Amino acid sequence: QVQLVESGGGLVQPGDSLRLSCAASGFSFDYYKIGWFRQAPGKEREGVSCINNSDGETYYADSVKGRFTISRDNSKNTVYLQMNNLKPEDTAVYYCAADPPSCTSVAGIYYWGQGTQVTVSS
Repeated sequence: QVQLVESGGGLVQPGDSLRLSCAASGFSFDYYKIGWFRQAPGKEREGVSCINNSDGETYYADSVKGRFTISRDNSKNTVYLQMNNLKPEDTAVYYCAADPPSCTSVAGIYYWGQGTQVTVSS
């Protein structure tokens, strides 16, 4: 069955960097768009970044543009999210999702990972 396993979260200080990984299995990874979403306490889950399967086209939420970079390694069935210059407002549980219809909505997403906590605090 479809499995998505996130890793790489942690507690960091403002300005630090983290790299999240999403390891996928159970489906033809290289045929699907993969997205990163996050959910902060008391807030709705929101799209952060997505990467297409075919042309590698990427999408970033305005709040992370210029700081986060998404990439994929189809040989490893893994998507990465490099997060630089982290801010306290980036604190959230980060989830990866397979085949999101949109990177700006959680509607229609059936496959989620379990999430990894990112906390940015001084």
